[in-house]
Amino acid sequence: MPKKAASKKRERDPAGTRQGLIDATVRLMLKQGFAGTSVDLICKEAGMTKGSFFHHFESKEAIGKAAVEWWGQMGTALYAVAWNNAEADPLEQVHQMLDIMTGFTMRKDEACVCMVGMMSQELAATNPIIQAACAKELHSWTDNVAKMLAAAKKKRKPDSNFDPKAVAWFLNSLWQGSMLVGKACESQAMIRANLKLARGYVDGLFGIHTSN
Repeated sequence: MPKKAASKKRERDPAGTRQGLIDATVRLMLKQGFAGTSVDLICKEAGMTKGSFFHHFESKEAIGKAAVEWWGQMGTALYAVAWNNAEADPLEQVHQMLDIMTGFTMRKDEACVCMVGMMSQELAATNPIIQAACAKELHSWTDNVAKMLAAAKKKRKPDSNFDPKAVAWFLNSLWQGSMLVGKACESQAMIRANLKLARGYVDGLFGIHTSN
């Protein structure tokens, strides 16, 4: 009876059903990748039928794309505290963002991983749809960071004539690569160390140097 009641409740909440399937997809694909995740497994994880699945998604590829897009939206919401902090100095906004990233490495019993990075690593060379979805999210992150760096450069007028977009791509690459290596080596501390180095690098562009 409880399962039947839950099913009826989901039928009255199509948005909730769709999100439940996406949540299940994210959990599974973060653990075992796209290839290791089937529609059957997604339905089992979500506690839903295949009929419900195919009502919302035409294929595993479609829900994989939706999962990448959801991850990007979730990340944007988490970074918004820094990215949209108009009252802060632009360089301080970058510092706030790096602090948020560091916080991701300190969640108990939860590895610091990225759906976008993992799907890029697995599928960018073979699946144009997932590749495009991942590229869109990576470009969005980079554009937001470049905007802060450009504002900091304009305000502080550093001696170093750096390209904000190039530095933003460097930080994106360092972040994604650190999560990949950190996962393989089971070291969240390594990710934090890299983020600390990243902060020192960015500060150095503005003539700020610290002993630690």
